[in-house]
Formats: sequence, C-alpha cells, structure tokens
Amino acid sequence: MGSFSIWHWLIVLLIVVMVFGTKKLKNMGSDLGGAVKGFKDGMKDGSAADAPAAPPSQVTNATASDASTIDVQAKQKS
Repeated sequence: MGSFSIWHWLIVLLIVVMVFGTKKLKNMGSDLGGAVKGFKDGMKDGSAADAPAAPPSQVTNATASDASTIDVQAKQKS
C-alpha cells in the first residue's frame, strides 16, 4: 500500500488530461521550462556578480605638509 501501481498513475494522467486538455498542459510545460531556464541563468549571473573584486586603493597622508591642506569641497553651516 506504500506506492501506487502503474494503473493508478495512468488513471490520474487520464483525468488530468481530460480536465486541463493537451494544449493547456503543453503551455504549462513550456512555461515551467522557461521559468527553470530563467532561474538557472539568474543564478549563474548572480554568482559572477558576487565574485570578490579588487579592494579600492586608499590614499594616505604620509607627510606633515599634507596636514595643512584645506578641503575645498567642505561646506560651511550658515
């Protein structure tokens, strides 16, 4: 009683075909295939975008003369 026999599955398939029709089942199959393909492509693109990129270079002020520079883009509060 754990599994169905081949006759049970054939009867279920026959009922599904009678209810939905072959054209609608064909459309659902192609839609499902397209969704799976889109998901795989999205996963492939996502793994390429998540690859670690080179870290941005940092600019450091090593000399004492740079300490007197003024930031010209700083805005003053009025």
